[in-house]
Amino acid sequence: MNTNLAQYLPSDNGTIDDILFTAIASDIRAKGFSIQPMALPDAVLTPVVSHNQAMLQSQFSQAGIGRSLDFQQNNFVRRDEISWITGESEAGQIWLNWTAKLQTFLNRRLFLGLFSFESHFAHYPPGAFYKRHYDAFQGQANRILSIVVYLNPHWPLDAGGELVLYQDDQDVEGIKVTPALGTIVTFLSEEFPHEVLPAQRDRYSIAGWFRLNTSINNQIDPSR
Repeated sequence: MNTNLAQYLPSDNGTIDDILFTAIASDIRAKGFSIQPMALPDAVLTPVVSHNQAMLQSQFSQAGIGRSLDFQQNNFVRRDEISWITGESEAGQIWLNWTAKLQTFLNRRLFLGLFSFESHFAHYPPGAFYKRHYDAFQGQANRILSIVVYLNPHWPLDAGGELVLYQDDQDVEGIKVTPALGTIVTFLSEEFPHEVLPAQRDRYSIAGWFRLNTSINNQIDPSR
């Protein structure tokens, strides 16, 4: 167990998920983001990593920016590849079940009103990057909370590929997060600009977003 989580051990011997979710909720309430090094439970991490390692290159497609009619590929902004998680695989369903529990916990603790969740595997080939950006823009009320989990065993500290989380638009230093296996990063989507630095080797992760229900005419907005 991540020693940083020891302070959150409940007196009633709660589960590992309870401990981790409490730590994430406490961080989000206090500062708007949470970094939990190597904290994803093995019951989720092991099948997800195994599935990711077995995926074919053809299962990934080049990522872009924007959604639906506004979608476009832009190699100047980002050069990663993605594969949406639909729950069709056993590993994908395990991941979605776990994030559903996290969603329920955060709604009860923080009253965020999280309604739905979407996520994808992400592959950054050597040299790939994602320039500084927001996951959501103020007032759009779509993506509320972002989550990233890293799937890279034995990641060297000098291999690059860090996520840089900035406090605001004026922050030029940011907080760097090494994409080490099982590390979980969560943050308020509208509040924190961030980027992914180029890596010297293949870099794998899951990126996901908890969303509000901004449905119109019974259709959840927007579709993938």
